[in-house]
Amino acid sequence: MNAALERKIIRWLHILASIPIIGYIYGPVSGIPEAVIAVRWGILPAVALSGLWLWKGPWVKRLFR
Repeated sequence: MNAALERKIIRWLHILASIPIIGYIYGPVSGIPEAVIAVRWGILPAVALSGLWLWKGPWVKRLFR
């Protein structure tokens, strides 16, 4: 997999995973306990890590080369 394809896949996963966070903030998702746990402990860290990887991924790859 080349770098452009990897970045495109991670970017789309980052964008699509952010949708439940928007539902948690603005929608009725905050009233469902299972959804709250999923957003707080699963989706939010995944979005944060994918954002960090999009930002610093090339630097990390260069460091371990």
